[in-house]
Amino acid sequence: MASPQPGIFALGAGSHAYLELDLIPGVPVADAIAQVASLREPRTTIGGVNLVTGFRPELWAAVAPEAAPPGVVGFNEPLVGPGGYLLPATQHDAVLWLTGASYDAVFDLSRGIVMALAESATLANEMVGWSYHHDRDLTGFIDGTENPSLVEAMGVALIPPGLPGEGGSILLLQQWEHDAVAWEQLPVATQEAIIGRRKSDSVELDPRPPESHVARTDQDEFGQIFRRNIAYGTLTRHGTIFVGFSRDQRILRAMLESMVGMGGPRDELITATRPLTGGYYVIPSADRLALIGGEDKPAG
Repeated sequence: MASPQPGIFALGAGSHAYLELDLIPGVPVADAIAQVASLREPRTTIGGVNLVTGFRPELWAAVAPEAAPPGVVGFNEPLVGPGGYLLPATQHDAVLWLTGASYDAVFDLSRGIVMALAESATLANEMVGWSYHHDRDLTGFIDGTENPSLVEAMGVALIPPGLPGEGGSILLLQQWEHDAVAWEQLPVATQEAIIGRRKSDSVELDPRPPESHVARTDQDEFGQIFRRNIAYGTLTRHGTIFVGFSRDQRILRAMLESMVGMGGPRDELITATRPLTGGYYVIPSADRLALIGGEDKPAG
């Protein structure tokens, strides 16, 4: 099997940056993709930074059709539920996800990347995230309770051997801003009913409310994904960066459709948080990325 990009599974880093890029018009697409693919993280085990690279599905299919998972498309149109609730589409051409133990190292590499790509791509959106009390999000609940173990995660996140794009993954990247004031004014019991879990220990409610977040994104129903969510923001504007990897885009899309009320009640969590961005990216295997990118070019 082709080797995945290792940063997908590199847990424990406290500082994150997500750089979404748009290719500069007039630059040949193949050349621009190759330049992005050629970037590598610095080869050091001291204060190192992991780098994960992905591309708009249509662009990746254009430059590497034999390595493109079939049927995968960008988040090119907003997803609108029956009640009019909208998940915005803010698709860009490429994404670079950097993680490290400290933000100074992540910042320096991010700046080096933007400078290195100045002739082929521009920075369209930057999100900076950080871990919050190890595994909680800014609602105060444990995030990713149903996440597969690291041993199981490869089978969940990676396209299986023998299929186009093997060793790669599909990434759904979204920024969700919390209505912090309204959320914190809710009684804990109401918060638990919205999430579908107890706040203290993340045990699922029994029975669980059908409109709870747990019920509307049930991985036993839709299929498993591997989440690398992280907190972001300031005191006045903050929330969650959703980072979901799957071997099959249909799993990710079905969860979003369920959240907005397609096929059932709308997810109550969206009464307390709203999406600002939405993009799908093909994350090629490390082997294919190296083949497209040619000679390694450490960023920064």
